[in-house]
Amino acid sequence: MIAKLDTLLKAANISLSDQQKQQLVAYVALLDKWNKAYNLTSVRDPQQMLIRHIMDSIVVEPHLQGERFIDVGTGPGLPGVPLAIVRPQSHFTLLDSLGKRVRFLRQVKHELGLTNIEPVQSRVEDFPAEPGFDGVISRAFASIGDMVSWCHHLPGREGRFYALKGVQPDDEIAALPAPFAVEKIIRLQVPELEGERHLVIITAQ
Repeated sequence: MIAKLDTLLKAANISLSDQQKQQLVAYVALLDKWNKAYNLTSVRDPQQMLIRHIMDSIVVEPHLQGERFIDVGTGPGLPGVPLAIVRPQSHFTLLDSLGKRVRFLRQVKHELGLTNIEPVQSRVEDFPAEPGFDGVISRAFASIGDMVSWCHHLPGREGRFYALKGVQPDDEIAALPAPFAVEKIIRLQVPELEGERHLVIITAQ
């Protein structure tokens, strides 16, 4: 698994420490183990998890600004856990409404020794953000319009929304309500992943 991860990281031009690589592979092992009982992801093959979950998450890291992030609808911790591993100086709140996912994330935090993640069970509308976050991240969570309307209270004054998408969601962007605006759209390159990936960065004007 480490050899496969090394190949993917090299293709993506990402450099990580041995400890970070071990943590990423250990996270995949936990995901694979818990998936059998908890059905956390439809991806069953750990090698595919490296591509579709780990790499798909960490290619976003260079585009994040700030230190405090919240991953809304995190599911089994995607992209929050891989991002927390490769960005240890930042803190990630991992928000999900399902108890079984949050239990899994607490186990991940304990087994991997990740002091910079905080799993929280809550509906996003009910979660108070004090102080506001530098970044609100979502991957396969909702449309961009729903994301900003449900999560409008989460970013701080300079905070941004980071929506991880497949093909560029032009219809969703066109329907974005005021005062929100797209700051930039970045096409992401994920080694060995079929299909497009885009990061849509949104600010409140």
